[in-house]
Amino acid sequence: MKNILYPRKNQWSEILKRPTQTVKEIEATVNEVFNDVQINGDNAIKKYTKQFDKVKLPSFLVTQDEIKTAVQTVSNELKVAIQKAAGNIEKFHSAQKTEKVYQETTSGVVCWQEKRPIQKVGLYIPGGTAPLFSTVLMLAIPAKIAGCQEIILCSPPNKEGEIANEILYAASLCGVTNIYKVGGIQAISGLTFGTETIPKVYKIFGPGNQFVTVAKQLATKFGVAIDMPAGPSELLVMADESANASFIASDLLSQAEHGPDSQVLLVSTSEKLIKEVSSEVDLQLKELPRVEITTKAIQNSKSILVKDFKEALALINEYAPEHFITCTKNNDFFIDGISNAGSVFIGNFTPESAGDYASGTNHTLPTNGYSKAYSGVNLDSFTKSITFQEITKTGIQNIGPSIELMAEAEGLQAHKNAVTLRLKDLK
Repeated sequence: MKNILYPRKNQWSEILKRPTQTVKEIEATVNEVFNDVQINGDNAIKKYTKQFDKVKLPSFLVTQDEIKTAVQTVSNELKVAIQKAAGNIEKFHSAQKTEKVYQETTSGVVCWQEKRPIQKVGLYIPGGTAPLFSTVLMLAIPAKIAGCQEIILCSPPNKEGEIANEILYAASLCGVTNIYKVGGIQAISGLTFGTETIPKVYKIFGPGNQFVTVAKQLATKFGVAIDMPAGPSELLVMADESANASFIASDLLSQAEHGPDSQVLLVSTSEKLIKEVSSEVDLQLKELPRVEITTKAIQNSKSILVKDFKEALALINEYAPEHFITCTKNNDFFIDGISNAGSVFIGNFTPESAGDYASGTNHTLPTNGYSKAYSGVNLDSFTKSITFQEITKTGIQNIGPSIELMAEAEGLQAHKNAVTLRLKDLK
């Protein structure tokens, strides 16, 4: 990790850059795949599956027999662990249900708001070197709680044309409607337009690489909503001399192992701690099976020494991390002051990986600074708020004159007439 000591504020923008390609560099590829899938449907998806995933598939749909085999293959110990995580995720997301909001705004005028599920949702589950079956739990469980009618899952196949058994087991456990062996840009475009095999959905969820992130953003141009731009993983740790250096190093490495374009940052008021963490990173890195991938990510990462907590908080809010760990003698200062973060982890015994798997919070979070404006996935992500209103005769008499005056002032005579006719009928 590169050490940066007491950077000036005018240097922050450069220091905090993410190690990602710009949208322009990958947009051309994404547009090409989208155009092809829109016109040629399944044939285009087969072509790109062969090109990108190196496998030729006669069919994308995962059969019930494949799911049964996968369920039998997953060890009982792992099933118990997945079920425990699923239970915690279900508890936390069920607690997010809200009652309808009902208000009489004026005598005779009642307004209310109710949540209704999005009927068709698409879940994208990354595969590749680390098939994220935990993401199935994070997306399918709240979708089921919300009452979504169709839950469509896409995940890239391996070179044998299969999806990881753990992904299929988790999907089966959570009530996913259909599972398709499709990944990358072609999966997002298939969910956007619909093909002969893959249904069109109303909203797409899930993390992915930079190509998937740009593809999701492009999907919005075709009337499909997305959860958020969620790209390569990132973590910022704020720690002082009270923190445990080995714990901090393990957290940094846990996110770095996601991929070479992941980024981890350590911010500290203690130069001694930075040196200790650096030594621990070197020691622990050697023991990791994904050492090559993790090393590349660590090369993109930084340790930043700041003068005090106030400066640290300002820098953290400017970076807007996906994951934020605070391990200091005054965690409340950072809990109260954080404005921009996807998910916050507090204290020496709250590893970020707890949120990735089993504590109950959702791990599908905004990256690349998007936590300045986006929330992570939650129950409301799978619902829409619909407003209702009902006005009695007394109600229209109470607010009608105000509506008439406002409509006339805006030059919208038909709007005024809609009220005037009713008021005349009541005389």
